[in-house]
Formats: sequence, structure tokens, C-alpha cells
Amino acid sequence: MAVISGLAMLLLIGPSAQAQQDNQLIPQAREKSQASNPKHPARQKQVSKPAIKQEAANNTKMAEATKAESARKPHRLILQVNSNEPAMMNLTLNNATNVAQYYRDLGEPVSIEVVTFGPGLHMLRDDTSPVKPRIEVLAMSHPEISFKACGNTQENMRKAENKDITVIPQATVVKSGVVRVMELQEQGWSYVKP
Repeated sequence: MAVISGLAMLLLIGPSAQAQQDNQLIPQAREKSQASNPKHPARQKQVSKPAIKQEAANNTKMAEATKAESARKPHRLILQVNSNEPAMMNLTLNNATNVAQYYRDLGEPVSIEVVTFGPGLHMLRDDTSPVKPRIEVLAMSHPEISFKACGNTQENMRKAENKDITVIPQATVVKSGVVRVMELQEQGWSYVKP
């Protein structure tokens, strides 16, 4: 009976002792398993809340700096007129006025250049401009808007009409209106043809 009782004790104690031994080995096995498994949560890099807040603050600062830099950078627009239609000329002046006022309201710098060539030179001709009074007022209220007249067109009109072609005082003559538009675009100006 003592033998049976001893065997029973071994059977009862044996699994318990084995379980204790396994429990001592399991944490070591877990550590090895976690070290080799990068997807395991214990191995993933934990980001602290202060680090997240700092990253958000840095992103906000970068966005504000970009916006401030954009506000300091002048906006530049070319408006082309190559038609002798008063409606087209007035549309161009409306666009120039609206853009100038928009950026004035934002407190951001803007430069707008109205470039005329071909039949559009009539917009800036002293003797034929249907919008001459409007340009006079616009030039006083919006100095950021300038007017350029094509010298090639002026010369061709002089030859065709056999008389000097005078432009309004608010306009400046450039050698070529098309070249002026092209060069401004190459300098990064935005281009709109109404």
C-alpha cells in the first residue's frame, strides 16, 4: 500500500512540479518569441503623448511658416488684351480690379500687368481708347496695376495710318507685347487671357 501511495504522490506532485518548471521556462520563451516577432505589441515602439503633441506643434509651425512665406511672396498676374472689343477691355479691367482688391483685403502684395498688342493696342491709344477714363481712375486707385503697349503694333499702326500713335500716360511702351508676356511667364507670373 505504501508503494501505491508513493506512486500516487508522485503522480500528483509530478505534474505540479513539471508545471512549475514549465512556468519558469515560459517567460524566457516568451521574451525570445517577442524579440523575434516585430508585430508583437510589447516590441512596437511606444510613442508618448508629449511626443505626439510635439509633432503636432511642429506641423502647425511648418504650416504657419509656409503660409507666412506665401503671404510675403508677391502674387503676379499678366492679363493680355489683343482684341479691339470694348467688352473684352472692360472684362480685363474688371478682372484686374477684382484681383487687386482681393489681395489688398488680405494684406498680401500683388502686381498686375495688362499687356496689349495687335488690335488690343486700341485699349491704350490716346485717340481711340474706349476705356481711357476708366484706366485713369484705376491707375490712381490701384498702383499695383500697370499697362504695357506693344511697340511693334504701335509702329505698324503708325505706318498704316501715316501718323504718330500716342498711348495714354498710364501706359508704357515695350518693344514687343508677345515677348513681354512670354518673359513674364518665364519669371513665374500667372497668365490669363480673358
